[in-house]
Amino acid sequence: MVYKVTKEIKDKAKSVGVEVKPSTRKGKKLDAYKDGEYQASFGQTGYKDYHIHKKEKGEAYANERRRLYHIRHKDEGGKMKDGKLTASYLAKKILW
Repeated sequence: MVYKVTKEIKDKAKSVGVEVKPSTRKGKKLDAYKDGEYQASFGQTGYKDYHIHKKEKGEAYANERRRLYHIRHKDEGGKMKDGKLTASYLAKKILW
């Protein structure tokens, strides 16, 4: 199943400085590109994210899921690795 890239997701990606497209990697939602250069694939297809929760159960529920996600992932990875944006950073900023 191909992940739908909504305007909200495109806007969040733009604020981070990347362009996103449905991932070409099996099991991933999105691929990120900065200035045309591949950065990372992120978002596991088997899991919901803020945008899916918001659509299915409303904004209040999605906000609570976001809060819990940020608690679980507060110490994960940095912004850059080997000169590229990390998948954990992109997931946190775009999907959550």
